[in-house]
Amino acid sequence: MYIVLVLLLVGAALGDLSSYESVEVLRDERVAPHDNGAHNMHLELSNGVELHMGGEDGNMIGSYSYVMDDGSVVQLKFVADEGGFQPESSILPVAPTFPHPIPKFVMDQIEFAERQRALQARNDSDEE
Repeated sequence: MYIVLVLLLVGAALGDLSSYESVEVLRDERVAPHDNGAHNMHLELSNGVELHMGGEDGNMIGSYSYVMDDGSVVQLKFVADEGGFQPESSILPVAPTFPHPIPKFVMDQIEFAERQRALQARNDSDEE
């Protein structure tokens, strides 16, 4: 499943496939899965796309990069494990900051919950 996701991302990085640009494979190194699922792959294409990934036991780490129209290189690193697909790149959008201060009644409720937890923790430790 992770390989399909990564290949889809690489496909998206290739851009407009209707341009029929000829792309050559410059490097294609693969280590097939072993008994523990260990695998490794390095793919490099003539249009600047590179993909590195490897892993075992259903976990994977890797990176891919491609060249933008302006000539800059975009790189994305990722981990895919029990926590899901976790990409890291300067091109990924960042969630906006909270647009306004947290209302006082919300802060009061958070403080109340913290006092309740502390009281419960004290009661639990007194019982031991």
